[in-house]
Amino acid sequence: MPFPVHRMRRNRASEPLRRLVRETQLSPDDFILPLFAVPGKGVRKAISSMPGNFQLSIDELVKECADSLKLGIGGVILFGIPDAKDEQASGAYADDGIVQQAVRAVKRELPKLLVITDVCNCEYTSHGHCGLVVDGEVQNDPTLEWLAKAAVSHARAGADIVAPSDMMDGRVAAMRKALDASGFTNTPILAYAAKYASVFYGPFREAAESTPQFGDRRSYQMDPANAREAMREIELDLEEGADMIMVKPAMPYLDIIRQARDRFDAPLGAYQVSGEFSMLMAAIQNGWLDRDRAILESLTSIRRAGADFMLTYFARDAARLLG
Repeated sequence: MPFPVHRMRRNRASEPLRRLVRETQLSPDDFILPLFAVPGKGVRKAISSMPGNFQLSIDELVKECADSLKLGIGGVILFGIPDAKDEQASGAYADDGIVQQAVRAVKRELPKLLVITDVCNCEYTSHGHCGLVVDGEVQNDPTLEWLAKAAVSHARAGADIVAPSDMMDGRVAAMRKALDASGFTNTPILAYAAKYASVFYGPFREAAESTPQFGDRRSYQMDPANAREAMREIELDLEEGADMIMVKPAMPYLDIIRQARDRFDAPLGAYQVSGEFSMLMAAIQNGWLDRDRAILESLTSIRRAGADFMLTYFARDAARLLG
């Protein structure tokens, strides 16, 4: 029967009722916190475009990881900024590279913390692109060798999961083959499977010091206009051996998250990227948005769209709010 028998507001009348019928739940273990490792000691350099985030020397990064573990956060993902860069991205796959050092330190002090490593080259190349550049073009197949070596070096250092973010064709297969050949058959690959050439990465490039010195990344990252192509990218990564998949960015691409969730059974992550974080923080700091509600609502939207876990710079704040 129609109104007044059916009153949808009945189930919204109080917070206990709302909690009881809530369809989408957030938990701290849904979150992965991105962290930026730099050489040195006692370094805690603020990232101006990302309030509350820092470039951290390894000793400071371990402290952040310890706090994350106490908060029940699902894990961390590590990015590295090396002392020096070159055209071969040698710091990306060096056994004594900054990420490799950071992984060893974190796992030594906090063996129960899940540690993911970003596997890419843009932080390590002098030109800021994600692969070998010849005559102004990023070369796909030679870059796969760098990525495979980096994945193995991260696994050797103790990474629990390796996550390629470069968007080279065939990178998952190359990494899986190299990991298996080196005895790391149980190291999962979290593929940045649908990574768009997005404007929302701007603040990250300050954090990771990875701005391209020429051109852009649209020849290898996805066109923001394409959805069907994203499903093909995800399918191919899974065929190549990806254990988990990711959509990046998150909030501007909720439709892609939903399509991926409906189509694929693999664990699905989404990256609430630096630009999403910084936009919300700017509005919060100007008093235009309520901080706590904005944080939780934004993350709920990503979870509701179908993400199993979220990489987010709000991980600590959200965990405290949920705690």
